[in-house]
Order: sequence, then C-alpha cells, then structure tokens
Amino acid sequence: MSREHEHEQSYAEPSGESYEKSYGRSYESELQVLNPATEEVVATVPAAGAADVDAAVARAARAQVRWAALAPGDRARLLRRFATVVDEHVEELAQLEVREAGHTVGNARWEAGNVRDLLDYAAGGVERLTGRQIPVAGGLDVTILEPLGVVGVIAPWNFPLPIAAWGTAPALAAGNAVILKPAETTPLTALRLAELALDAGLPEHLLQVLPGHGPVAGDALVEHPGVAKIVFTGSTTVGRQVLAKGSALLKRVTLELGGKSPNIVFADADIEAAAAAAPMAFLDNSGQDCCARTRILVQRSVHDRFLELLAPAIESVLVGDPADERTQMGPLISDVQLRRVRSYVDTAAPGIRGKAPEGPGFWFPPTVLTGVDPRARVAVEEVFGPVAVVLPFEDEAEAVALANATDYGLSGSIWTRDVGRALRVSGAVRAGNLSVNSHSSVRYWTPFGGFKQSGIGRELGPDALAAFTETKNVFISTEGPAQ
Repeated sequence: MSREHEHEQSYAEPSGESYEKSYGRSYESELQVLNPATEEVVATVPAAGAADVDAAVARAARAQVRWAALAPGDRARLLRRFATVVDEHVEELAQLEVREAGHTVGNARWEAGNVRDLLDYAAGGVERLTGRQIPVAGGLDVTILEPLGVVGVIAPWNFPLPIAAWGTAPALAAGNAVILKPAETTPLTALRLAELALDAGLPEHLLQVLPGHGPVAGDALVEHPGVAKIVFTGSTTVGRQVLAKGSALLKRVTLELGGKSPNIVFADADIEAAAAAAPMAFLDNSGQDCCARTRILVQRSVHDRFLELLAPAIESVLVGDPADERTQMGPLISDVQLRRVRSYVDTAAPGIRGKAPEGPGFWFPPTVLTGVDPRARVAVEEVFGPVAVVLPFEDEAEAVALANATDYGLSGSIWTRDVGRALRVSGAVRAGNLSVNSHSSVRYWTPFGGFKQSGIGRELGPDALAAFTETKNVFISTEGPAQ
C-alpha cells in the first residue's frame, strides 16, 4: 500500500480583489468537473464564496456543541454507522472517483474502502481519548482533552476521498465539527460523503462540504476566526501561504506537502525484486503522489543490470481507460498538470518510455530518465507525474547524500539484505516515512508526515485524535480549610 496525495495548484494564486487586479479575472460561480480520461464534462457544482464559509462556520459551531455533549459511546456508534454506510456505497464512491479523478478502478475501490477503515479506526479512539493524573502536592491534578471546535479540512485532487477522511474522521471522533473544502477539480466524492454522513445519522451541519476556488473559499476558511484548526494537503508553496494566513490568528495548522522521495537500491539487495517493484512505486496514480519514489538511486556495480530489468517492467505497464479492470495507470488530472509534467522532460534525453493513449484525455507515458545531472530540476523538484530519474552512487555515504539532496523529506525506500545497513540508512535519511524492501508509506494505524519542506505535524496513527484537542489542566485541592 503506497497510495497518497497532493496539490491544489489554483490555491497558490492571489486571492480576492488583488487577484482580479493582477490577472484581470474574476472567479466563476460554478466549478466544472471534467473526466480526465475523456475531457468530457461530468458535472458542474456551485462554488462557495466567503459569505457561504461564514454561514457554514456558524452552523458548524452550533452542531459541534451538541456533538461534543453526546456520550462518547454514542459518538463512537454513529461513526461506526457512518463507516457501515460508506461500506455499502464503496462501488458508487469508487466509480465517482474514476470519473472525476481518472483513478484506476482498483485504486478507487481501495480509496473508498480506506475511508470506511479510517472511520472505524477513529471510532475506536473516541472512548480511549483519555487525559492523565499527575502527582502534585496538596491535591489531585488531571488533564482533560477537549475538542477544538470547528476544523477546516482542505483536501487535494490527487487522492480526494482518503485524504479528506484523514482529517475528517479523527476530528469528528474527537468531538469537533468539520468543514471540508475539496479541490476544485474533484468535489463530487466529498459531496457524496457528506450525504452519506446524514444517512448514517450524524447531526445536520456537523460535516459540511464547501466546493470552491482556493483563493476564495480556501482563504475564507483559513482566515475565519471561528475555525480553530486547518488541515491542508497540497503543494509546499500553498502550504506556506496557509501557514502565514493562519498565523495571524495563531491558528493550529497541519500541513502535508510535497515530496521527492528516493528509492535506494544497494548492490546486496534482491535486484530482481527491486526492479520489479520500482515502476508502480512512482507510477501509481500516474505519479500524482507526493510519496512517489521518483529518484531511483542505484549502486553503480548493479546499475546496468537494474536498468536491464527495469526497462521491460516500465514498457509493460498498461496505461488506458481507468474504468478497465486491467489498467495499471490512468491519465493526469488536467491539462494544466499535463503541461507541467511536459515542462520537465526533454524527449531527446536517454531513458525508458512506456506507451500512453493518443487523442482526448490528459495522457503522459511512463518515463524513466537516465544520465541526468543530480542537480537538474527533474532530479530535485517534484514533477507530480509519471516521471522518474535513475542516479548511480558508489557507496552508502553517497547514497545518503543523494537521498538528502532535496528540500523535501516525506518518504523513501531502502533495498538491502543487510539489516545493519537498513538501520543506518534509515537513521541518516531525512524523511518521515521509510520502508525497507518495500514501498509502503501510508497505513491509517501509523503516523504519517514529513521532514523539511514536506510539512508540519503528523496525521493518522494512534495519536490522530489528540491532534484535534486542547489539553486542559485541572487542579483540585484536597487540603481542608485552615484551622
């Protein structure tokens, strides 16, 4: 399991009046959703504005008070019911994801199932969200974990369903209300999820979905004084803006941002297994994954052999209709993303290339570049497409140096049979999520997040609920009145 997330590019643009002055454009009142595989219009949905955000926050605040007052067992039962309803609609949600995001149907089913599992896992934490008793003189001291209030979740377009749930499930479990702003290109699954929450019996307005333009609805959510925390997944550029805007109110912020993850293959590894696993480590979701292992670092003594094995594996990847059960890789999300990916690739550069459909759709073939300068843009910047580079290294020290030669530090893989080396390199690589002889990055029961420019804070895992609480300290004196 190595499926993840990213980028709402439009959120990076200036907002409001300054945007219109700078670019001469006003925002549309509707969002048009395209099928990335066909470029056909799937749906149009209203785009929320600042007034809509303000009204939603007021509704959420009222719903949150009632939700937090429920007995923990009752909140847990409602969340489990929500998980059950999602499970009953996994295929529907998956097909929506195929149409709006271009995900292969197998991936989309996994994503919908992941939402179900996240809700179940979070429900199990409701009655275990305990404080502590701290020894003090003269009385009893206890800590209480209280919900923050209203939480804003800004979800990306690359994994719309699961990442929306990463913030939503633990926030609800901890007693908060949630306003979810999906990416402009992928609002449909989020809207359906909110409907399923009501079907499951969750209170009205507890989970609200506000599709909208990032610099309008997104900014309004980040800057609203009634929103206690923002959970944002997207580009590092936009993450910095979210942090800056939220800081004016000392707002809590969790940021899961970009990545340029290494896949380090040592000579003592199972080279056949490493080469076989390498393609989908960066081609899953068409490379639109900030945990994608797009920097393949191979020890020089096995470099040529690795490429010999990698070439047929890349060339055999089936790219096509995401609704076809056989398809391994679908299209990119949009024409904007397609042009971005193309800007990184010199078609005359040496390497390995697979095949992709021609005609309508945002298609780009699986691509591996060789002979690349380690300092080149394609080697150090996040392409966010089906493009990887192979870089040779001599020894362990150089492998670590190359792995760390990027501003990002989200994920990575280490292929070796030497346990000592695996531990040494894991300790030396500056990344939040590492796998040995594997490309796994995300499990809902383990923490996830990055070092350096890959973000702030952690999501998922046993501490997820606590990240949506305030710690209150209460001292109770046991000393009698003075005689």
